[in-house]
Amino acid sequence: MEILVLTGYPVPQFPENILPAITLLPHNVRYEPRDARSLLDGPSPDLIAVDARDDLADARSTCRMLRTTGVSVPVFLIIGESGLITLQADWKVDDFLLSGAGPAEVEARLRLAVGREDSRKLENSRMVKIGDLTIDPDMYAVKIKGSPIDLTYKEFELLRYLSEHPGRVFSREQLLREVWGYDYFGGTRTVDVHIRRLRAKLGAEHESLIGTVRQVGYRFVLPPSARDKRTSPAPDITPMEV
Repeated sequence: MEILVLTGYPVPQFPENILPAITLLPHNVRYEPRDARSLLDGPSPDLIAVDARDDLADARSTCRMLRTTGVSVPVFLIIGESGLITLQADWKVDDFLLSGAGPAEVEARLRLAVGREDSRKLENSRMVKIGDLTIDPDMYAVKIKGSPIDLTYKEFELLRYLSEHPGRVFSREQLLREVWGYDYFGGTRTVDVHIRRLRAKLGAEHESLIGTVRQVGYRFVLPPSARDKRTSPAPDITPMEV
């Protein structure tokens, strides 16, 4: 694990005394001045620890500044026990370590913090975001500009399937197989009905996300903001015809 420790300027002669236990762990630790510009030097860290033992106000400012610069790795605070009374949520840190903490506690806290961040990134990677549309496959939730859209299970599955293959045209028979399953005995008109309802729920501004290809079927139409400029639009597309 690459750990960046930001401490008071200048870096002390013996920076390993900031958190002695960390020297006993198998991590690469780099010590830099307590300045967001230190992120520009050296390898990208897996975790940042801010030394708050000496100047709590400056350490707090550093933590808050790190968040405003878009840092996505866990941010820890190394603090003395007397400084805990000042610690608040507005410090924008993920966790803290007492400077006298032992190796087992330090390792456990670091491991848990990085694990939580990895899990969060994995969860977010499952989200589908296209323009104003957000699809959460775990919660079966759809939002337009942050506002939830009430869809039935099949409407959700139909929208999700189309959005996972933007630009690709599917016949009604294909959509029946993929969304309703091989054991569904209804007719292809079911697809048309669900498409019509889905467009109505998306609203006038976004109903054109589902396009009709005459005599073929349907496809998901990327909005201009998300469209790959290198891809030419498929011919004979009628966004709103069923």
